[in-house]
Amino acid sequence: MSDEKPSAGLSRRAFLKGSGVAAMASAAAGLPVLTQPAEAAEAVQPGGNVPAHGPGAVKINLNINGRDMATSVEPRVTLLDALRNHLDVTGCKKVCDRGTCGACTVMLDGKVIYSCTMLAIEAQGKPIRTAESLVQGEKLDAVPAAFVRHDAQQCGFCTPGFVVAMKAVLEQNTKATPADIEKGLQGNICRCGTYEQMREAIVQLCTSRKGG
Repeated sequence: MSDEKPSAGLSRRAFLKGSGVAAMASAAAGLPVLTQPAEAAEAVQPGGNVPAHGPGAVKINLNINGRDMATSVEPRVTLLDALRNHLDVTGCKKVCDRGTCGACTVMLDGKVIYSCTMLAIEAQGKPIRTAESLVQGEKLDAVPAAFVRHDAQQCGFCTPGFVVAMKAVLEQNTKATPADIEKGLQGNICRCGTYEQMREAIVQLCTSRKGG
């Protein structure tokens, strides 16, 4: 038998034992056990007053190429998957799905983004432009038209991302040089290697802007 005097505080073993007994007693009495309820998913997020969403599907509204479009998706769904799988806007391509190739490039509020790296629910309230916005009826915008003229595509999977990124550069800088445009395309990859044809298309676009 130990001669040590009991500690004045509560031991870890006593705490765990007491917690277990309390939980069993609450359950037997029909009282709620103090654990996080399932409804917490809809409660206020820690440290803020923005309600959480999910895990089920929620309604979202997106403005795509000037049109308001509504659908229901799980909060974990990316903008890319919402566009392609829920709204049938398939211009942006799903290739790497890791934000490294640029095939899923779209413009969000005038800025270029990888749509595979943003949640669809986060894109609400901001105008979204995809490659489809560069076609009006049977008329092509100058950027994809230059790609066609110079055969600047092969398999075509990277092309929508390139033309959207290039259009963004030209809109943001009306005096963009070929070097400026190439810098703006650094986040896009063409696995077929049609870079020389793209450079020809870029030169044409810059020359035509100068009236040459």
